[in-house]
Amino acid sequence: MSRVLLFTGKGGVGKTTLSAATAASLAAHGRKALVVSTDPAHSLGDALDVRLGAEPSEVDGAAGLFACQIDPRGLVDEAWGDLRGHLRTVLAGAGVDELDAEELTVLPGVEELLALAEVRRLAASGPWEVVVVDCGPTAETLRLLSLPEAFAGYLERLFPTHRRVVRGLLAGVAGTGSVEKWDATADALSRLAERLDALRSMLADSSSCSVRLVLTPERVVAAETRRTLTALALQGIRVDSVIANRLVPSPGAARGAAASWLRTRRQEQDAVLAELTGIGEIRTVDHRASEPVGVPALLEVAEQLYGDSDPLPGAAVSESLLEVSGSGRGLDARYSLRIALPLSDDTELDLARVSDDLALTVDGRRRLVALPSLLRRCIVTGAEMDSGGVTVGFRPDPSLWR
Repeated sequence: MSRVLLFTGKGGVGKTTLSAATAASLAAHGRKALVVSTDPAHSLGDALDVRLGAEPSEVDGAAGLFACQIDPRGLVDEAWGDLRGHLRTVLAGAGVDELDAEELTVLPGVEELLALAEVRRLAASGPWEVVVVDCGPTAETLRLLSLPEAFAGYLERLFPTHRRVVRGLLAGVAGTGSVEKWDATADALSRLAERLDALRSMLADSSSCSVRLVLTPERVVAAETRRTLTALALQGIRVDSVIANRLVPSPGAARGAAASWLRTRRQEQDAVLAELTGIGEIRTVDHRASEPVGVPALLEVAEQLYGDSDPLPGAAVSESLLEVSGSGRGLDARYSLRIALPLSDDTELDLARVSDDLALTVDGRRRLVALPSLLRRCIVTGAEMDSGGVTVGFRPDPSLWR
């Protein structure tokens, strides 16, 4: 399985350029690298100055550098069409009107989900060591990365595993009149479930998959970056680097209107970066006089970004961690669950107990955190929040504690 680096950031911050520059640098250092775009508004080919298709091809003049632009529509027609046909059969047999069945099987997010599945396929089957992904803007990427878990949950509710494995069990219930039709549907659903599990495993494996956040030193962008760090940590996805792009050059002791503008703008940018120091090391890239297009120009960007260091490793900026501590014995025991998340003063946080899970909602994004077995027999007593995360208190539930 190749290492996967996902580049994302607010629209227009330069993530396509930096992802292409990273891949070009990896290839220049002797690694085979594939850079792939999942952004619906593809511009990767423009950055590399080559024509790209849906299948990877080696970039002329850059040995070891491959690139492609994923075609989500084509993936839907190829992979989802077969399953949709099976589901329409089951739904129609269950008494759902044909038109309604058609609408019910057009699920939002399928294109993005299949694009992510294609990334995993390329990472698992290609000759490259690293797959660099130029993702869409931050909001779309967060939705994309949450889809495998969400779809897996929906699939399990609609067609539970224990029912799918019993061949023909639902054929009569659905009214299809054919065991073979249900078996075909069950097979298609099982294949989808396996792909979702593989995607979730890839995203959760911090040793093989991580995110690099790109920002420009502006307060609005920096605020979104902080929220993105929290949202990714909430999903258990590792961020290994933050890159500040387009820093204007310092004019030094120069005078004049242009120098004054540059000095003021750079001071504003430095102030924004100073406010972000709590999130760890931030790599910086200067604003260039000309747009970096083509491999030679991209390598110049990579040289400033990474210097003599290896572009591949990155120190973890955030990682979701659960830690349980406690003291006392029996019903007098008190426990705490620490959930490590990068939080800011204006973060909106909500906690709720849902059976054996803790429902954690941060700035409108909700995630169910599975409680360790010890805490499932406890009652939540309160919670405290700081910049490093949330600490939830527990005490034994007398009705469950034995």
